Amino acid sequence: MQAEEQAGRAVYWGTGRRKSSVARVRLVPGSGQLIVNKRPGDAYFNFNPMYLASLKAPLETLGLENEYDILVNAHGGGLTGQSDAVRLGVARALCELDPENRQPLKIEGYLTRDPRSKERKKYGLKKARKAPQYSKR
Repeated sequence: MQAEEQAGRAVYWGTGRRKSSVARVRLVPGSGQLIVNKRPGDAYFNFNPMYLASLKAPLETLGLENEYDILVNAHGGGLTGQSDAVRLGVARALCELDPENRQPLKIEGYLTRDPRSKERKKYGLKKARKAPQYSKR
């Protein structure tokens, strides 16, 4: 997470993780575009309004919806994990932008990494907790 200059514009970085997804997020001053893996964000997330609202929630909390472009490199997991990872990355990048942003984002819970992940499978079981079918006789 560091700020750097790119062609005379400030660039703010943030990394988010969720389940097995990792998203490296860059915030660049712009018009509010979302680009994920070199594709438009709405197409990448299948035009799902839940995912798109989740991504932009930290910006809306601070009233910066149309002031920064979000450039994302995401991999691993599925769309839900990636969208939550992007949200965390955006929130962390906004803290880089201005340390004053930390408090409102913390109150809304956007800076908290969700620790839940897939439980490992145990031997003798079908899945993590599912036992094989039991026959009494």
